[in-house]
Amino acid sequence: MDSAALKAMQAPLKDAYRDDAARALITLRARGTLDDQSIACKVETGRALAVAGLHPATGGSGLELCSGDMLLEALVACAGVTLKAVATALEFKLGNATVEAEGDLDFRGTLGVARDAPVGFREIRLKFALDTDEPQQRIDSLLKLTERYCVVFQTINSKPKLSVSARR
Repeated sequence: MDSAALKAMQAPLKDAYRDDAARALITLRARGTLDDQSIACKVETGRALAVAGLHPATGGSGLELCSGDMLLEALVACAGVTLKAVATALEFKLGNATVEAEGDLDFRGTLGVARDAPVGFREIRLKFALDTDEPQQRIDSLLKLTERYCVVFQTINSKPKLSVSARR
């Protein structure tokens, strides 16, 4: 897809959202079912069933997906798609590119071993390897816009209002 095709595809959506902001508000959903045989949750991905379980550092077998890995994978997917869309819109000459996310966890927090250990990632690093001859100024602009428009990055970066509920 080139810049013109991307802009043509998105133009009617942008116009509709400018005219009626409520049309831009979409609720995304994820659903999972707890496994009755093991400590696992079966998540419906829309394409397949993903089974998440405990990380080996918390006693898991390593056969199920770790939700921490899934979070990093979602970040990589979103950042990669966003970078590609921004590069396309900017007519940025991009050859091969890779995206990598890595994060540091202290499992003492998750296991309740140390109250001062945080539950969750202490630090997440998102890295791109770009095959390009573009000047550094354009690379900096590409990264800035990717960071700005990546939904997963911005969600992690600016904690949304969260709530938890249960029903019988």
